[in-house]
Amino acid sequence: MAQLEHSPFKAYDIRGQVPSQLNPERAHAIGKAYAQVIKPEGPVAVGRDMRLSSDSLADALIAGLNSQGIDTVDIGLCGTELVYHAASRPGMGGGIMVTASHNPADYNGMKMVRQGAIPISADTGLVQIEEVVATQAWVPPPERDGVNTQEDVTAEYVQRMLTVVDVTKLKPLKIVVNAGNGTAGPFFDQIVETLPFEVIRLHHAPDGTFPNGVPNPLLPENRAETAAAVVEAGADFGVAWDGDFDRCFFFDHTGRFIEGYYLVGLFAAQLLKSSPSEKIVLDPRLTWNTLDEVRKAGGTPLINKSGHAFIKERMRKESAIYGGEMSAHHYFRDFSYCDSGMIPWLLLAQNISESGQTLAELVDQRINAYPCSGEINFSVEDTQQVIDQVLQRYQPLNPTIDRTDGISLEFETWRFNLRASNTEPVIRLNVETRQDAALLEEKTNELSSFIQSFGKG
Repeated sequence: MAQLEHSPFKAYDIRGQVPSQLNPERAHAIGKAYAQVIKPEGPVAVGRDMRLSSDSLADALIAGLNSQGIDTVDIGLCGTELVYHAASRPGMGGGIMVTASHNPADYNGMKMVRQGAIPISADTGLVQIEEVVATQAWVPPPERDGVNTQEDVTAEYVQRMLTVVDVTKLKPLKIVVNAGNGTAGPFFDQIVETLPFEVIRLHHAPDGTFPNGVPNPLLPENRAETAAAVVEAGADFGVAWDGDFDRCFFFDHTGRFIEGYYLVGLFAAQLLKSSPSEKIVLDPRLTWNTLDEVRKAGGTPLINKSGHAFIKERMRKESAIYGGEMSAHHYFRDFSYCDSGMIPWLLLAQNISESGQTLAELVDQRINAYPCSGEINFSVEDTQQVIDQVLQRYQPLNPTIDRTDGISLEFETWRFNLRASNTEPVIRLNVETRQDAALLEEKTNELSSFIQSFGKG
């Protein structure tokens, strides 16, 4: 397969520096190649985030699609899930979101779906799209150019969001929200407009200059401001989003950041309460708490390879009601099996309203039952060598070994998952135990030291 020089094509999306890896000329070519490879049988929705380069890239992308006879619907400034919503509508042929999510300001990218908001990854078309762009193997354009129209889909998207909860059960809550100057702010405002919440807003306006830093709440240094605001306001909980708000992160009333892992179990149990015996898809990095929660609620847990394309594919195959990754991606059958950064905070607000419990009370018991390390990243020369060496070291202890994604080794009182990143020379470690914080610290340190011995010199 031919590859582009300075290629921005990744396993699940397109992402790279502007203009060396992604620029209007390349965006135009990507639009043409999408048309050739995917062959959409209806208009393609195109959205864009707040980055300074997004308008020119989106306009060039639309022109490329139109040049191949494909009609486009420009839905303007939005989050990725609005493209998913638009692409899932009857008669639509697909969707492309111009965004680099939580990457630095000089990056941009594209997330692509086909008809029905089904993701396009390296396994399902991205490789072929890159090859067409690299080789410029263009087919003759049709006689008719495609037509671009502009449409605001926000109102119907907001209505769709409000159907996932019972708004009559929501009680007055105080919520701190941090949009990180990404695109979440305007859409949150329209969702919350009719709800009985008092809201404290941080960095709410979309701003591609990133005046308050890159919108990536996974970075510990980006959490302090939200945490402090929650405490100062006496809020019930806090929410922070990444740039295109397909992920959301939570803080309890004490300002404590809650690992995404425990939210997966919480949402699974909540959804199973009204729909018992449904299937739940989870990733293999951290599993014990979610498996426990799903089984207790009468559901069937299904462990699947990490990554949105793989999770969504399994959910569709199994008709699973919900899928969750510890990385703060939450997927919903009622949202065309797509991930949303808005549905989770609505579900949490309903849970707190109905249960009368704080977020801390909802998760503390679970955190104590299954303490976890959180994801630890290591830069290494050869990820496969590290995985092989770790396996060689721990295999004599007779663990249960699973290879769904990297390696998961399970012992009686602790387990870990080690997997290579799909996009960089990084290896990712997650460790959890059964009710043993001291053992967690011991095993995390033990594995970290061993992995670091293979680190880059």
